[in-house]
Amino acid sequence: MKDHLGGLWRDEDFADCYPRDGRPGLSPAQLATVCVLQFLLGLSDRQAAEAVRCRIDFKYALAMELDDPGFHHSVLSDFRERLTEGGRADRLLDLSLARLKEAGLVRERTTQRTDSTHVLAAVRDLTRLELVTEAVRAALEELASTDSHLLTGLVDEEWGRRYGRPVRLGKNPTRPKTRILATGGDAVRLLERVGEHGADRLSGPRVQALRQIMVQNHYRDGAGRLRWRTAEDGGLPPSSVAVVSPYDPTARYARRGHVTRWKGFVAHLTETCDPDGVNVITDVATTDATGYDAKALPGIHTRLKHRGLLPAEHLVDGGYTSLVHLEQAAREHRVTVTGPLPVNTTRQNRRNNGFGRDDFHIDFDRRQVTCPQGETSAGWHGPYPTSSPTAAPLIVARFTKSQCRPCPVRTRCTTTADSARSVGFPPRELRDLQLRVRAEQQTPEWQARYAVRSGVEGTINELAHGHGMRRCRYRGQNKAHLQHVFTAIAANIERLSRRPPTGETPLSRPPTAFQNYLDQHGIPGRGLGGPPETEQTAKIPDRASVRFPGRGLRSAR
Repeated sequence: MKDHLGGLWRDEDFADCYPRDGRPGLSPAQLATVCVLQFLLGLSDRQAAEAVRCRIDFKYALAMELDDPGFHHSVLSDFRERLTEGGRADRLLDLSLARLKEAGLVRERTTQRTDSTHVLAAVRDLTRLELVTEAVRAALEELASTDSHLLTGLVDEEWGRRYGRPVRLGKNPTRPKTRILATGGDAVRLLERVGEHGADRLSGPRVQALRQIMVQNHYRDGAGRLRWRTAEDGGLPPSSVAVVSPYDPTARYARRGHVTRWKGFVAHLTETCDPDGVNVITDVATTDATGYDAKALPGIHTRLKHRGLLPAEHLVDGGYTSLVHLEQAAREHRVTVTGPLPVNTTRQNRRNNGFGRDDFHIDFDRRQVTCPQGETSAGWHGPYPTSSPTAAPLIVARFTKSQCRPCPVRTRCTTTADSARSVGFPPRELRDLQLRVRAEQQTPEWQARYAVRSGVEGTINELAHGHGMRRCRYRGQNKAHLQHVFTAIAANIERLSRRPPTGETPLSRPPTAFQNYLDQHGIPGRGLGGPPETEQTAKIPDRASVRFPGRGLRSAR
């Protein structure tokens, strides 16, 4: 980082983060470099500040004198606060990739791949009753430090026993209905007391979280009494807006499949996959846990275009692919998105015993659809926009009841006696793209090219288990994204550090004494005279199993 790149940043790159006047601060380029080394080595703020004072390799990378006393560890927290504002975290990655691009270590129009992983927020797993109780306690802690006079005459001995320490109730607390009514009444009285002293008191984040949590978990009936929300009584909010912790209102509960359930965010990683070079992470995105992966794809392409690192082919899994995004990426960025398209989920396709959409002949010029029995549609409507931004608009062609009732194979089209068949399909451009892509996916060439995408899962394993990206160090989506950016930059530096010098081949591992003995006596084995090790025979532990010896190879991978 110091010898070949001359550092990743300059102090001038951070000029807009600091005021024009006032006391001069520390070098922001040095602080950013310390943060990268901190995430590379898994250090805390105190350990990173101590390393700057004591370690000669840190001083060399930062271009500091040997007798430089360093700085206080709290400076790193203040510096991260600056970087969470106004998209400065992405700019940090932009500048580092620009340095790598100038050095010829990464280039445009190559093949890149993307995948996502779940990230756990730095919050406890709370039940709904614990959530409301902890929200009241968090609001009391905030008011006690800012406006303690508001608590006079409100907080008594009972409040002290109930909210004096973090709540631990469990899933089966004693007297749950009594606790629900008592906690809800306390929250209402607290919010009313705050409201009596002006709406500006509601600007505190803990008080705002309490107000939102109360609305999502309580309601008033027709008589004005406070009630507890259930799925049948009052309705529960969707997980996309439901607050799961008063300390991190941006975290959300989500699940994937039947196993993975978490509260936090989703991290999307994009990297190059050049077989002759080092894989460089070119983009990091931190999104809501309840959002679809396909929503993140246009933003990834926009940021890569801004950095001048758009790929020629983008390998993704089925969660990112949609007809809309495939067409948009090719039209706006000249990027070929390669990934399996979602399958048709109609009843005929699921059971594979009826006439699906592909069994109908679509004539876009005449605006007609012909069924397998030769009947022509009587209506052509649309295209209609869909509710999902990732789904293509649909054209609907309808047949009449007089056409469908006498049909001898009507049961293969529709199961209702009085209904007629309707066929939905995208417009011509998207329909042609859909047929072409699905035909290509059946060829061995496409499957061999797409097999390279699986390598990004190793990158996710490296960052999650080797650099601790799976768990958030800080609270809030902006700070979590900053952590992911620093982790990605640290992984790039680590990968480039293992790169052999130009023109040199990496040194092979010398044989051991036992291998030399086997070769000298002509005994077949794994020595120089034995068969070479393959991916199936060589079981070498990765970073995760080395850093966490309690985890086996299976869990580490």
